[in-house]
Formats: sequence, structure tokens, C-alpha cells
Amino acid sequence: MRPWLAAYPPGMPSTIDADGLGTLVDLFKASTTRFADRPAVTCFGSSVTYAALAASARALAGWLQAEGLAKGDRVAIMMPNVPAYAIALFGVLAAGGTVVNVNPLYTPRELAAQLNDSGARVLIVLENFAHTVAATLPELSLDRVVLVGPGDGLGLKGRVIGLASRHIRKAVPPFSLPQGLTVRFEAVLKRGRGLTAKPVVVVQDDLAFLQYTGGTTGVAKAAMLTHRNIMVNVAQSQVWFEAYDEDIRRTMVTALPLYHIFALTCCFFFFMRVGGNCLLIPNPRDADGFVKILAKSRFTQISGVNTLFNLLNNHPKIGTVDFSNLDYVVAGGMAVQKAVAARWKAVTGKAIIEGYGLSETSPVVCVNPYRLEEWSGTIGYPVPSTDVSIRDADGMPVPAGVPGEVCVRGPQVMKGYWKRPDETAQATTADGFFRTGDVAVMEADGQVRIVDRMKDMILVSGFNVYPNEVEDVLACHPGVLECAVVGAPYDETGEMVVAHVVLRDATVTTDAIRAHARTQLTGYKVPRRVVIHQSLPKTNVGKVLRRALREDAPPA
Repeated sequence: MRPWLAAYPPGMPSTIDADGLGTLVDLFKASTTRFADRPAVTCFGSSVTYAALAASARALAGWLQAEGLAKGDRVAIMMPNVPAYAIALFGVLAAGGTVVNVNPLYTPRELAAQLNDSGARVLIVLENFAHTVAATLPELSLDRVVLVGPGDGLGLKGRVIGLASRHIRKAVPPFSLPQGLTVRFEAVLKRGRGLTAKPVVVVQDDLAFLQYTGGTTGVAKAAMLTHRNIMVNVAQSQVWFEAYDEDIRRTMVTALPLYHIFALTCCFFFFMRVGGNCLLIPNPRDADGFVKILAKSRFTQISGVNTLFNLLNNHPKIGTVDFSNLDYVVAGGMAVQKAVAARWKAVTGKAIIEGYGLSETSPVVCVNPYRLEEWSGTIGYPVPSTDVSIRDADGMPVPAGVPGEVCVRGPQVMKGYWKRPDETAQATTADGFFRTGDVAVMEADGQVRIVDRMKDMILVSGFNVYPNEVEDVLACHPGVLECAVVGAPYDETGEMVVAHVVLRDATVTTDAIRAHARTQLTGYKVPRRVVIHQSLPKTNVGKVLRRALREDAPPA
């Protein structure tokens, strides 16, 4: 049964023809030919056209092949949202390689673990983070390290940006890398333009990405994502958000890092397919700089996570941003809080369209209707060609309205975990569903409402407490800027609820916060302890690290 199909708008297909979609290399060739003169990415006030992106990517592909890169070899990309990321991404794929996305804020230990696990032969890294590579180098087996400048890929404007950023680079820790190992990105492109990339036969079942996941819950492992996985998910997203008029120039504010699967598929590849432009935000944590860029730009879409929308909501100059051209706003990565959604609608006039996905599902599984007038508090309906089943601890489907684990089956689900067949088997049901580890309920019409992560659930005197619910209540207190809820050991009840809070109003007391919670939550859900912070630990995407809060918790 697929009750959600009845909620699809007229003309929405129930399935996607995956075989007819081709590969990401096909997408690249088609889009850079069809939209040659359009801007593909914009950053630092300058744009790279589709044609220029194609020329640079082909040059990189030619250089990689000349360096001995064979089909299926892994190339790691360690950059924030700068133009060179787009060039590197398509260059590696065009050469037949597999991309390993690396968080540039990784420590040497994390970097070594990921590069060694993936077996990456080449690392392309923004020079601002080369000190981490230098510290890790004795533990690595790299053939080449390519150093990228912030403005690389932008031509003359990029060189100006490079000179202007010298004062920033002075604050970066010094590093030393062997000359025979390292090469500059612009030198690579210059040499590659004199080479001809050899044609590589890339098929849908070839690996496009080793997408590492698990940073918020434990040891990272790589989801093996094929060209088919990503291409299907792009097509699923495209039919959901209606057909695009080719004459309309659309710009997606891309603040989430492209090394994260949400931005990679839903911003970059999706907009490449339809001839759109990605407005790259290198550092969204710089709220002043972010708002300044928005105020100078005309954009039609924006994507983000709850913390990013909360950041913009509370910026004193958000009123200088023109949201009149905004078509839709998409959220994922973590639950959107009711207070944040309401404030965003008041500021921009647009409701947040919340969706749901994971690295293992490329990522989109469910999403709310395109023309949503008000934030729904749900993750919407499964996208075409996707089965979602809510199951109990024994793997049996539960009735509508009953919480259970979200299990997903569809062509966007990963091939498996890289070099981890046992974990792949544990995450897969006997009938081929991927077990997400998330708790949700499915309504009778097929709409899905996330309850929480199974690992984050708190057990108080035998009662389940879901942090998302408590956080949603606390976030509605006018004196609370942001919050996170975790469990801590407690002799009387097994565990207790602990709220970690950043205040908007420093005069608010912990007792006042607990009193607010008691007005809307039953007794066992009310935080026994409230801890005040200046900031909460987050991933670079903006997801709060509940695990870090649990580990740093003071004794009861």
C-alpha cells in the first residue's frame, strides 16, 4: 500500500524511469552545452558560466588522467563553497573517478581516518586548511596534494581575490608540504588545458561518491552512492518541484556546504540539471557577511537547516534583504522548530518546506508539497519510486499513527557501506528496506512525522522522552535563542532530561525555563536540569551535536 500516492497533485508520476536518466557525467555534458552562457555558480561577486565550468573541469580531468588516475580511483575534495569545488567535482567525475567529500574543518585524526579508509590517491584542498593536511601527512599515502586558492577558477577576478585574501591567510596556521607532492590548482588547470582527457565509459552503477556519514552519532562510515542513486534523486526532486520554465533564471542560495549530501544533490546537481545558478556562501557562520551577500543578490530559492534559519531570523539587518523574488524555501538535515518556522514566515513571507533524507538515500526520501502555505511540522510524503515503511523493533510494520523506525526502499538508496558488509547487512531488512534509525509516525494519508533519532531517545522511569518535542517547547520561550535536549544518567529514574540553552535574554533564569516547560509538557518530560551556554556545539552544516553535550555533561 502507498497511501501517499492519493495526496500527489495531478500529473505527478508515481515512479521515475531510472534507466533513462544516464549518469552525472551525462548531466554535466548536457547542461554545459545547453546552458553554456548562463552562470553556473556565483561567489565573491563573480560568476562562472556553464561553458567556463566545462572547460576547467575537462582540464582537471585531463591532468588527473595524466597523473595516472584510473576509473574508480578515489579523489578527496576538502573545500567549503568556493568555485573550485564545482570544477573539482565535475573534473573527477569526468575522469571516471570517485569523489570523497571531506569536511575542511576536520582534525588531523579525522582526516587521516577518512582518507585512509577511502584509499584516496589525490587530495584537492583549499590552502586555508593545508596545515591540517601537513599535520596528517605522515599517516597518509597520497600521490598528489592540489592546493586551491579562494578565488581559483574565476580567472583574473580570482587572482584579485587571491591577493585580497592574503590578510586572511596570515591568520591560518603555517604549513609545510613536500614540493614534489604538491601542485597549485591554477597550475593544474593550465597544464590540463594542453591535454585531451581520454573518454571514459561511466555507467549508472559506477560509484560517484563515498559519502561519509555518522559524525553526529558515532564513527563515520562511507555510503557508496552510485551515479544512478544521485541521478534518480535529482529527478525525484525535479518532478516534485514542478517543471522549470527554461526562460526563468533561477538562483539557489547555497549556504550549506556542498560536501554535505543535502546541498550537493538538492542545490548543486538539481540546479545544474535545470540550468540554474548556485549562489555559493563560503562561510555562512559569518552572519554579517552572509546577510550582506543576500542584501546585494536577487535569488529565487534558499535551502538550509533549522539553525541557519534561526541565525538569519535574529540578525539585526535581515530587513535589508529583498525576499520578493523568493519562490520556495527548503529545510532538511535536522528538525525545524515551530518558533523558527513562524518567525521565518513573518520575516520572508514564505513557509519553510521541510523534507527528510540521509546520506544513505542520496538524500531525499520525503518532502512537503511545493506550494505549501504554512509550515506543516511534518516531513511530508515519500517522493516517487520510494517506499517508506514504519516498523517496530521486530521489523514488523506498525499501524498508522504508531511510532516506529523509518525504513526506506527505492532507487536512491545507497549500494551499501564502503568495506563494511556487516554494517550494510545490519542496516538492511530481509525485504530490502534501509533502516534509518529515525523514529516517526505515518498518518493515514501517508504523511510522515519524525519523532526523533532512536539513539537520542531518553528513557525516564520507563517512559520515552523524545528530545525534539522538548526542544520545540523550549524554543518557544521568548528568552531562548536556541536549545538542545539530551539524557543523562540518574539513579532515581534511570535517566533524566537535561536542557542545554543559549539565552536571548540574559535575565531569564533556569527556573523560568523549567516553569515554561511544565505548562506544556507532562512531568517526566520536563528538564530536571537546565545548563546555560554561550553557544552549542554543531557540525559544519549546523546540526547540534547532542553526542558532545552528553559526553560533556556534569555529574548529577
